[in-house]
Amino acid sequence: MWYPTWALQRPDVSPDVPTQAVGADGRVVATNRMAAEAGIGIGMRRRSAEAVCPAVRTVVQDLSAEMEGFEPIVACIEGIVPRVEIIHPGTMLVPMAGAVKYYGGEGSLVERIDKELEVFGGGHRIGVGLGPFASQHAARSTSDEHPTLIVDDDERFLLDMDISAIGSEDLAATFRWLGITTLGALAALPRDALVSRFGRQGMEAHRIALGIDRTVDPRDIPQDPKVASRFDPPIQDMEQAWFVARNLSHRLIDGLSGHGVAPHRVIVTAEAADGTVRKRSWRSADPFDDRTLADRIRWQLKAWVDGVSAGIRGGLVSLVLEPGDLSGAGRQMVLAEDPKSFEEAQRALMEVQAIAGSDNLLVAVEQGGRDPSQRVQWSRWGDDPTPPERDRGAPWPGRIPGPAPALVPPRRVPFQVSFVDGVPEQVRLRTRWVPVLSWAGPWRHLGRWWDGEGSADRYQIVTSAGAYLCEVRDGSSYLIGVYD
Repeated sequence: MWYPTWALQRPDVSPDVPTQAVGADGRVVATNRMAAEAGIGIGMRRRSAEAVCPAVRTVVQDLSAEMEGFEPIVACIEGIVPRVEIIHPGTMLVPMAGAVKYYGGEGSLVERIDKELEVFGGGHRIGVGLGPFASQHAARSTSDEHPTLIVDDDERFLLDMDISAIGSEDLAATFRWLGITTLGALAALPRDALVSRFGRQGMEAHRIALGIDRTVDPRDIPQDPKVASRFDPPIQDMEQAWFVARNLSHRLIDGLSGHGVAPHRVIVTAEAADGTVRKRSWRSADPFDDRTLADRIRWQLKAWVDGVSAGIRGGLVSLVLEPGDLSGAGRQMVLAEDPKSFEEAQRALMEVQAIAGSDNLLVAVEQGGRDPSQRVQWSRWGDDPTPPERDRGAPWPGRIPGPAPALVPPRRVPFQVSFVDGVPEQVRLRTRWVPVLSWAGPWRHLGRWWDGEGSADRYQIVTSAGAYLCEVRDGSSYLIGVYD
């Protein structure tokens, strides 16, 4: 079950203004009708979406608040079908096998769920399939006019689906290069050949194309892998509960990693001081790590504590994490790979971008050009890099030879250089003159004469205080680069 616009279910969003919700990675996760009609699609980069519709209003996704609002819906569904699994706020998996027999068929069960959800205002989509992959794509294939899709044959349903559905952009690009553009074409390939060429990734992609969801690798794991903590006196402070959840997540993932496995599903059980026990199951397509698991526990606890149907009265007396669907998939790393450090760096950059603004954290891409300032193209961190405007492989006659300056000012800075018979002798640094130890040049730069720009000479100058790239234009010298 999926709410396409759940990230926009907030009081500060108006249906009369084109609005998009953007996730931490800078991609669009939800749009209202006006934004969608303007051409904004899910997965677009924020900058691209704003270029398509300059009038769009952007809100940043708040997963904690979203889970608080989603909790009553999850509780409602669990009153009909137990063991609901949350993928993220707004999306859940509902195991139907037992309930279908009780309600007399898939259609009857879906009708019952629809009726129960009317009190929450609608807007949900339901996809039914044999496995999570097919059911999620079935839900995303629905429309406002037909909000439910029941798939009778997973393999046939996936036949014409684009190859990008496998989830790996690099692998999908390779398949396209080989002429494999749909899941049906991938399913028709020999499995042994895919495994031989692409390894585990190829095997998982082939299973998806056949409509067969991931199976758990058999591993030697502890008999009781769950972790738990009890608290006396009960925990009343949310920050303290979040700290405990983070420690429990680390204990669970660290303990399982020693056996070469990680969970795709974790059941969170919380007991309140009044004896109430709340239980919720979370699922991830990729194995949980301690950070992502801790985030979901924090969202869940906040939803229980602050939500309408508060279930942690009197404080938290115990917290239990029970892993499920243990798998070794995704755990094999390349030599010298450090995924935890990479994740920490990504989180730090996200925090910096949130504080400084999306336009103040930039990424450089090398391109062609004569001047050092022309050889770099900037784009916002998190956005898809803009293709270089200038070809690096072009000859670029008159370009300054390497190495490139470590610092290039955004505009020319006045820089006093003393020349004797055309040879640089001294450089003025603040209040003192420093002798030139060595130099190279000049390189003649012919300006855009059609725009009124004159010619100039460039010099590389080395002093005891540092190395500089300077430009002499119309009898004056300027600093245009500093070498490291």
